[in-house]
Amino acid sequence: ATHKSLRLRKFREKRNKSTSHSMETLTPNMCLISFWDRITQVLLIALKIVDRIDSDGDGFVTTEELKTWIKRVQKRYIYDNVAKVWKDYDRDKDDKISWEEYKQATYGYYLGNPTEFHDTSDHHTFKKMLPRDERRFKAADLDGDQTATREEFTAFLHPEEFEHMKEIVVLETLEDIDKNGDGLVDQDEYIADMFSHEENGPEPDWVLSEREQFSEFRDLNKDGKLDKDEIRHWILPQDYDHAQAEARHLVYESDKNKDEKLTKEEILDNWNMFVGSQATNYGEDLTKNHDEL
Repeated sequence: ATHKSLRLRKFREKRNKSTSHSMETLTPNMCLISFWDRITQVLLIALKIVDRIDSDGDGFVTTEELKTWIKRVQKRYIYDNVAKVWKDYDRDKDDKISWEEYKQATYGYYLGNPTEFHDTSDHHTFKKMLPRDERRFKAADLDGDQTATREEFTAFLHPEEFEHMKEIVVLETLEDIDKNGDGLVDQDEYIADMFSHEENGPEPDWVLSEREQFSEFRDLNKDGKLDKDEIRHWILPQDYDHAQAEARHLVYESDKNKDEKLTKEEILDNWNMFVGSQATNYGEDLTKNHDEL
């Protein structure tokens, strides 16, 4: 698995639910009823999710069915995310987003008021990110018309999901971690991307383990540094299917009778693990209506 800062993470919005009653106006009985109503609602949604995963309707969930479902959830999240932000960038409402529209929506204030940012860290950030975003936008813009369709804009926002964007993912990862600008990632840069050294403090065991990972498995040619090919092999391994790995893990941890398939009871008995997985979109699907799943 890749560590947290490999730029392959999906950033999820936090939900701020508003309620029609303040807690001060609820009696203890009302709170208890509301609690059990919510538990019942979540349980019903959970059962519906399990029914949807069980695509052949035989009452069991297999690793293959779970893998297919996880990939479906991943894809839905990506396209839902694009739909949420689309109107913020498609300013002329032509169902396309030009580079100029994106640039003005994202960097317009900075470009119009450069003196406000001249001596701030934001200035450095904007100066770095603007050309980087433009490079990524051009890579996603397959027909080269400087305008993104929904599919092209999806590739721009989620490059790790598109084959033709994989080189951009590798390049951006290299640029983020390579602090000395030599076009390579040495072991200290690799570690610094996930761990900040305290002055004269010892490294924890997991950091020592990561150093071993770097030497034994990341640095394929044993020259002490990672080049683009080694970074690609690290963050985008050809023989690793994330959905398959997660599905196998969920089945292994939940399959009490070891028949390599799950009943509803086995899934619900280990529901906390499913809530923390992509099978439920990390629990977010438990807030959705049945038609939204």
